[in-house]
Amino acid sequence: RSTFASGILTILLLLFVDSVHGLQNLLPKNFQEMLTPATFLSGPLKSSSSSSSKNLETELLKTIEELGEDRLANSETIQQLVEKLESTPSIPRPAISPAIYGRWRLLHTNNADTASPIQRKAVGSSAFPIYQDIVFNDKGQLVVSQVVKFNDKGELKVDALASNSAYPLPELSERKGDGKILGLNLLGVSKVGDEAKETDPDSRIYFVFDEGNFMFGDLTIPYPVPFRLPILRDAVKGWIDITYLSERVRISRGNKGTTFILLKEEEDDDE
Repeated sequence: RSTFASGILTILLLLFVDSVHGLQNLLPKNFQEMLTPATFLSGPLKSSSSSSSKNLETELLKTIEELGEDRLANSETIQQLVEKLESTPSIPRPAISPAIYGRWRLLHTNNADTASPIQRKAVGSSAFPIYQDIVFNDKGQLVVSQVVKFNDKGELKVDALASNSAYPLPELSERKGDGKILGLNLLGVSKVGDEAKETDPDSRIYFVFDEGNFMFGDLTIPYPVPFRLPILRDAVKGWIDITYLSERVRISRGNKGTTFILLKEEEDDDE
Protein backbone atom coordinates (compact mmCIF):
# COMPACT_ATOMS: atom_id res chain seq x y z
CA ARG A 1 0.00 0.00 0.00
CA SER A 2 2.84 2.35 0.82
CA THR A 3 4.54 1.60 -2.53
CA PHE A 4 1.27 2.30 -4.36
CA ALA A 5 0.84 5.60 -2.48
CA SER A 6 4.42 6.63 -3.26
CA GLY A 7 3.83 5.88 -6.93
CA ILE A 8 0.68 8.02 -6.99
CA LEU A 9 2.50 10.90 -5.28
CA THR A 10 5.34 10.65 -7.78
CA ILE A 11 2.94 10.80 -10.75
CA LEU A 12 1.08 13.77 -9.25
CA LEU A 13 4.38 15.54 -8.63
CA LEU A 14 5.51 14.99 -12.22
CA LEU A 15 2.16 16.25 -13.53
CA PHE A 16 2.44 19.33 -11.32
CA VAL A 17 5.97 20.10 -12.52
CA ASP A 18 4.95 19.56 -16.14
CA SER A 19 1.88 21.82 -15.76
CA VAL A 20 3.95 24.56 -14.17
CA HIS A 21 6.46 24.25 -17.01
CA GLY A 22 3.62 24.48 -19.51
CA LEU A 23 2.18 27.57 -17.83
CA GLN A 24 5.63 29.14 -17.70
CA ASN A 25 5.95 28.77 -21.48
CA LEU A 26 2.81 30.86 -21.87
CA LEU A 27 4.43 33.78 -20.05
CA PRO A 28 6.60 36.44 -21.72
CA LYS A 29 10.28 35.48 -21.91
CA ASN A 30 11.41 38.08 -19.37
CA PHE A 31 8.95 36.65 -16.85
CA GLN A 32 10.19 33.13 -17.61
CA GLU A 33 13.75 34.20 -16.79
CA MET A 34 12.58 35.75 -13.54
CA LEU A 35 10.97 32.44 -12.54
CA THR A 36 14.06 30.30 -13.14
CA PRO A 37 15.80 29.37 -9.87
CA ALA A 38 19.25 30.50 -11.05
CA THR A 39 18.04 33.96 -12.03
CA PHE A 40 15.83 34.32 -9.00
CA LEU A 41 18.67 33.48 -6.64
CA SER A 42 21.54 35.22 -8.44
CA GLY A 43 19.82 38.49 -9.35
CA PRO A 44 19.74 40.15 -5.90
CA LEU A 45 23.12 38.68 -4.99
CA LYS A 46 24.75 40.13 -8.10
CA SER A 47 23.16 43.49 -7.44
CA SER A 48 24.32 43.43 -3.83
CA SER A 49 27.85 42.42 -4.85
CA SER A 50 28.00 45.13 -7.50
CA SER A 51 26.76 47.74 -5.04
CA SER A 52 29.35 46.66 -2.48
CA SER A 53 32.14 46.88 -5.06
CA LYS A 54 31.10 50.36 -6.17
CA ASN A 55 30.97 51.57 -2.58
CA LEU A 56 34.46 50.20 -1.94
CA GLU A 57 35.72 51.80 -5.16
CA THR A 58 34.29 55.16 -4.17
CA GLU A 59 35.85 54.91 -0.72
CA LEU A 60 39.21 53.97 -2.26
CA LEU A 61 39.17 56.88 -4.72
CA LYS A 62 38.20 59.29 -1.95
CA THR A 63 41.02 58.03 0.30
CA ILE A 64 43.58 58.44 -2.49
CA GLU A 65 42.33 61.96 -3.19
CA GLU A 66 42.66 62.89 0.48
CA LEU A 67 46.31 61.79 0.47
CA GLY A 68 47.14 64.54 -2.01
CA GLU A 69 49.43 64.26 -5.01
CA ASP A 70 51.96 61.78 -3.64
CA ARG A 71 51.36 58.59 -5.62
CA LEU A 72 53.69 56.67 -3.30
CA ALA A 73 52.13 57.76 -0.01
CA ASN A 74 51.88 54.81 2.36
CA SER A 75 48.38 54.16 3.64
CA GLU A 76 47.09 51.23 5.65
CA THR A 77 43.55 52.25 4.70
CA ILE A 78 44.34 52.00 0.99
CA GLN A 79 45.95 48.61 1.49
CA GLN A 80 42.87 47.33 3.34
CA LEU A 81 40.49 48.66 0.67
CA VAL A 82 42.58 47.07 -2.07
CA GLU A 83 42.45 43.70 -0.32
CA LYS A 84 38.68 44.02 0.15
CA LEU A 85 38.17 44.79 -3.53
CA GLU A 86 40.42 41.92 -4.56
CA SER A 87 38.20 39.56 -2.57
CA THR A 88 35.06 41.02 -4.19
CA PRO A 89 33.75 39.54 -7.47
CA SER A 90 34.70 41.69 -10.45
CA ILE A 91 34.83 41.36 -14.25
CA PRO A 92 35.92 37.75 -14.97
CA ARG A 93 38.98 36.86 -17.09
CA PRO A 94 40.19 40.45 -16.73
CA ALA A 95 43.36 40.19 -18.86
CA ILE A 96 41.30 39.39 -21.96
CA SER A 97 38.11 41.27 -21.12
CA PRO A 98 37.18 44.13 -23.51
CA ALA A 99 37.08 46.36 -20.42
CA ILE A 100 40.87 46.13 -20.05
CA TYR A 101 41.65 47.95 -23.28
CA GLY A 102 42.08 51.71 -23.48
CA ARG A 103 43.83 54.36 -21.39
CA TRP A 104 44.22 54.09 -17.61
CA ARG A 105 45.54 56.82 -15.31
CA LEU A 106 47.82 55.84 -12.44
CA LEU A 107 46.40 57.03 -9.12
CA HIS A 108 48.51 55.26 -6.53
CA THR A 109 51.21 52.63 -6.11
CA ASN A 110 53.05 51.21 -3.14
CA ASN A 111 56.73 52.00 -2.59
CA ALA A 112 58.08 48.49 -3.06
CA ASP A 113 61.76 48.01 -2.24
CA THR A 114 62.04 45.73 -5.27
CA ALA A 115 61.09 48.50 -7.70
CA SER A 116 63.97 50.19 -9.49
CA PRO A 117 65.20 53.57 -8.16
CA ILE A 118 64.23 55.14 -11.50
CA GLN A 119 60.71 53.69 -11.27
CA ARG A 120 60.22 54.95 -7.71
CA LYS A 121 61.48 58.41 -8.67
CA ALA A 122 59.32 58.67 -11.81
CA VAL A 123 56.15 57.31 -10.20
CA GLY A 124 56.61 59.25 -6.99
CA SER A 125 56.81 62.58 -8.77
CA SER A 126 53.39 64.22 -8.86
CA ALA A 127 54.43 66.91 -11.33
CA PHE A 128 53.12 64.98 -14.35
CA PRO A 129 50.23 62.56 -14.87
CA ILE A 130 51.14 58.97 -15.77
CA TYR A 131 48.98 56.78 -18.00
CA GLN A 132 49.01 53.18 -19.13
CA ASP A 133 47.59 52.39 -22.56
CA ILE A 134 46.59 48.81 -23.40
CA VAL A 135 46.02 48.82 -27.14
CA PHE A 136 46.88 47.13 -30.44
CA ASN A 137 49.52 48.57 -32.77
CA ASP A 138 49.39 48.77 -36.57
CA LYS A 139 50.72 45.20 -36.80
CA GLY A 140 47.87 43.87 -34.69
CA GLN A 141 50.20 43.24 -31.74
CA LEU A 142 49.06 43.82 -28.17
CA VAL A 143 51.01 46.73 -26.67
CA VAL A 144 51.20 48.13 -23.14
CA SER A 145 52.50 51.72 -23.16
CA GLN A 146 53.63 53.79 -20.19
CA VAL A 147 53.00 57.48 -20.89
CA VAL A 148 54.22 60.45 -18.86
CA LYS A 149 52.49 63.65 -20.01
CA PHE A 150 54.58 66.82 -19.59
CA ASN A 151 52.04 69.05 -21.37
CA ASP A 152 49.71 68.96 -24.37
CA LYS A 153 52.62 68.62 -26.80
CA GLY A 154 55.26 66.84 -24.75
CA GLU A 155 55.38 63.30 -23.39
CA LEU A 156 57.56 60.29 -22.71
CA LYS A 157 56.13 57.09 -24.13
CA VAL A 158 57.66 53.68 -23.45
CA ASP A 159 56.10 50.80 -25.41
CA ALA A 160 56.16 47.17 -24.36
CA LEU A 161 55.09 44.28 -26.57
CA ALA A 162 52.51 42.32 -24.60
CA SER A 163 50.98 38.88 -24.46
CA ASN A 164 47.91 37.37 -22.83
CA SER A 165 46.02 34.10 -23.17
CA ALA A 166 44.00 35.47 -26.10
CA TYR A 167 46.91 37.14 -27.92
CA PRO A 168 50.07 35.14 -27.14
CA LEU A 169 53.48 36.44 -28.20
CA PRO A 170 56.06 33.66 -28.80
CA GLU A 171 59.00 35.87 -27.76
CA LEU A 172 57.63 36.26 -24.25
CA SER A 173 59.19 33.18 -22.72
CA GLU A 174 59.62 32.84 -18.97
CA ARG A 175 61.94 35.37 -17.40
CA LYS A 176 65.16 33.77 -16.10
CA GLY A 177 66.93 36.41 -14.00
CA ASP A 178 65.73 38.54 -11.11
CA GLY A 179 67.33 41.68 -12.58
CA LYS A 180 70.04 42.31 -10.01
CA ILE A 181 73.36 43.52 -11.44
CA LEU A 182 76.33 42.50 -9.29
CA GLY A 183 73.86 42.08 -6.45
CA LEU A 184 72.56 45.64 -6.82
CA ASN A 185 68.99 46.76 -7.49
CA LEU A 186 69.50 48.99 -10.52
CA LEU A 187 66.68 47.82 -12.80
CA GLY A 188 64.35 46.47 -10.14
CA VAL A 189 64.13 42.99 -8.64
CA SER A 190 61.65 40.63 -10.26
CA LYS A 191 59.98 37.48 -8.99
CA VAL A 192 61.21 34.42 -10.91
CA GLY A 193 60.70 30.67 -10.87
CA ASP A 194 57.99 29.22 -8.65
CA GLU A 195 57.43 32.61 -7.05
CA ALA A 196 56.38 33.99 -10.44
CA LYS A 197 54.01 31.17 -11.43
CA GLU A 198 50.64 32.42 -12.62
CA THR A 199 47.53 31.33 -10.76
CA ASP A 200 45.15 32.29 -13.56
CA PRO A 201 46.35 32.75 -17.17
CA ASP A 202 43.31 34.90 -17.98
CA SER A 203 44.33 37.41 -15.30
CA ARG A 204 47.95 37.99 -16.40
CA ILE A 205 49.52 40.17 -19.09
CA TYR A 206 53.17 39.51 -19.93
CA PHE A 207 55.27 42.23 -21.54
CA VAL A 208 58.76 43.07 -22.77
CA PHE A 209 59.83 46.69 -23.11
CA ASP A 210 60.65 47.38 -26.73
CA GLU A 211 60.98 51.08 -27.50
CA GLY A 212 60.78 54.48 -25.84
CA ASN A 213 60.70 58.05 -27.10
CA PHE A 214 60.46 61.58 -25.79
CA MET A 215 58.07 63.47 -28.06
CA PHE A 216 57.80 67.26 -28.20
CA GLY A 217 55.58 68.17 -31.10
CA ASP A 218 57.42 67.08 -34.26
CA LEU A 219 60.64 66.43 -32.36
CA THR A 220 61.32 62.84 -31.25
CA ILE A 221 64.24 61.89 -29.00
CA PRO A 222 64.90 58.17 -28.35
CA TYR A 223 64.72 56.98 -24.76
CA PRO A 224 68.31 56.22 -23.69
CA VAL A 225 67.80 52.56 -22.78
CA PRO A 226 68.57 49.93 -25.46
CA PHE A 227 65.60 47.64 -24.72
CA ARG A 228 66.34 45.44 -27.76
CA LEU A 229 69.92 44.74 -26.79
CA PRO A 230 70.13 40.92 -26.38
CA ILE A 231 72.02 41.15 -23.10
CA LEU A 232 69.19 43.26 -21.61
CA ARG A 233 66.22 41.49 -23.21
CA ASP A 234 65.53 39.21 -20.25
CA ALA A 235 65.87 42.06 -17.74
CA VAL A 236 63.19 44.15 -19.47
CA LYS A 237 60.55 41.40 -19.33
CA GLY A 238 57.75 41.54 -16.80
CA TRP A 239 54.09 40.88 -16.09
CA ILE A 240 51.07 42.26 -14.30
CA ASP A 241 48.34 40.25 -12.60
CA ILE A 242 44.98 42.00 -12.73
CA THR A 243 43.46 41.30 -9.34
CA TYR A 244 40.40 43.53 -9.67
CA LEU A 245 38.69 45.05 -12.71
CA SER A 246 35.57 47.13 -13.20
CA GLU A 247 34.54 49.65 -15.83
CA ARG A 248 36.30 52.42 -13.90
CA VAL A 249 38.91 50.92 -11.53
CA ARG A 250 41.74 48.45 -12.06
CA ILE A 251 44.07 46.96 -9.46
CA SER A 252 47.20 45.21 -10.71
CA ARG A 253 50.18 43.56 -9.04
CA GLY A 254 53.46 43.50 -10.94
CA ASN A 255 56.40 41.12 -11.18
CA LYS A 256 58.44 43.35 -8.84
CA GLY A 257 55.84 43.17 -6.06
CA THR A 258 54.33 46.56 -6.76
CA THR A 259 50.58 47.22 -6.52
CA PHE A 260 49.04 49.69 -8.96
CA ILE A 261 45.66 51.41 -8.69
CA LEU A 262 44.42 52.91 -11.94
CA LEU A 263 41.35 54.81 -13.10
CA LYS A 264 39.84 54.31 -16.58
CA GLU A 265 39.97 57.41 -18.76
CA GLU A 266 36.89 58.26 -20.78
CA GLU A 267 37.37 57.91 -24.52
CA ASP A 268 36.90 60.94 -26.72
CA ASP A 269 33.77 60.82 -28.85
CA ASP A 270 35.75 61.47 -32.01
CA GLU A 271 38.13 58.55 -31.47
